[in-house]
Amino acid sequence: MKKIFSSVEKAAVAIAAMKGNLTVPQIASQYAVHPTQIGHWKNQALEILKRGFTDKRKKENHEQERIMQELYTTIGQRDMELQWLKKKIGFLESS
Repeated sequence: MKKIFSSVEKAAVAIAAMKGNLTVPQIASQYAVHPTQIGHWKNQALEILKRGFTDKRKKENHEQERIMQELYTTIGQRDMELQWLKKKIGFLESS
């Protein structure tokens, strides 16, 4: 029968794997987990840790800068279209 592991149990296995005090087969027998699963949980825990230490302000600033750039591009495009229309209207009025 397949055992369902709680998040606490998965974290304990991942921490044991990251510590390196025991080998993967030792951890596998201690927690009754397949060695491949230990590697998956360890990688998943490392990925979660990386995301936990990212600076969220940089992401927010990056998003805001991208929006500002799009707005400046749109404004520039509208200015060019307006100038083109003014030239065309002036050409039509002088004819």
